[in-house]
Amino acid sequence: MLGILAVSTASIFIRFAQQEVASVVIAAYRLGIAALILAPVALIRYRTELSQLTQRERMLGILSGVFLALHFATWITSLEYTTVVSSVVLVTTTPIWVAILSPFTIKENISKAIIVGLALALAGTMVIALGDSCLHRGVWECPSMSEVVEGGALFGDFLALAGAWCAAGYVLIGRGIRNRLPLIPYISMVYGTAAVILVGLVVVSGKQIFGFSGKAYLWLFLLALIPQLIGHSTINWALGLLPAAYVAVTLLGEPVGSSILAAIFLREFPGFVQGLGAIFIFVGILVASKPDIISNTNAEEM
Repeated sequence: MLGILAVSTASIFIRFAQQEVASVVIAAYRLGIAALILAPVALIRYRTELSQLTQRERMLGILSGVFLALHFATWITSLEYTTVVSSVVLVTTTPIWVAILSPFTIKENISKAIIVGLALALAGTMVIALGDSCLHRGVWECPSMSEVVEGGALFGDFLALAGAWCAAGYVLIGRGIRNRLPLIPYISMVYGTAAVILVGLVVVSGKQIFGFSGKAYLWLFLLALIPQLIGHSTINWALGLLPAAYVAVTLLGEPVGSSILAAIFLREFPGFVQGLGAIFIFVGILVASKPDIISNTNAEEM
């Protein structure tokens, strides 16, 4: 519960920071600050554990960091184009992708119910895309493909969905190695890798890195502290104890918390079409992630 409450604040801090800071820069600050806070603890208290990592564990940790970096780069950018509600709902389809990939990675069973859940969730993403990109004046009027590519809510929806795919890789890898690694060394390696990648993207993009207001730096620090160090670290802690599908499904609480915060602080209220799409997605994920559907037997290591 603590982790979900913490990650629910992320979209709000991001929207406030985006008034001055580019999306990829926000992502770099989020992971960079978190990694810098963790580094002294990891190097002083867990030096032995870090030195005993196998090459495979290091490579998996780095790969998890790559997925995390891409997750934040795509999802945070999506908030420039679409609403908080649509973005968060789509990015939290992660449990569906975790369920699909689990049989091939961590050997968790998949059933017909998961297929049904996936179909419902994908139907929900199409409904949200329709609501964000089209107008209804007796008949649906949608933009051309060129207009979609140039920008708009539908492009933001796709970025949020890409963020969900990357998050699924991050969760599955975490489940595969967290039961062999203490929390701090693992998240230090993952957050550090993600930070390096995101800083590289910032340099390549040529975006402004410094010179923001004190308020912007406050949002960036809170983003690193609350949703990252508290929220994501709590999720990674749970991955050492529970199957990936169970941990992923708890992320369903994030859209609820984010929607409430968006209504309070940003005055963003979901429309009927977006709400209908969200219901499809929520029902689909719940159907696919029922405890009696996903086997919670000891998962085989990746």
